[in-house]
Amino acid sequence: MEKVTLNVQGMSCEHCVKAVKGSVGELSGVKNVDVHLAEGKVDVEFDPNKVTLDKVKEAIEDQGYEVA
Repeated sequence: MEKVTLNVQGMSCEHCVKAVKGSVGELSGVKNVDVHLAEGKVDVEFDPNKVTLDKVKEAIEDQGYEVA
């Protein structure tokens, strides 16, 4: 398993948290997603053999947020 912390811009409310957790969490290979709204950070634990970091970033960006 690999763990990364992504800086995500544009999240401002609980709906944002749910959108990010939902979109990333449904990816095959993602074990855990923690969204830290106040810090603008998302911790993701995933299996790099099943899903790439680019796919994780893409899932967040598809919800309308920017991964820095």
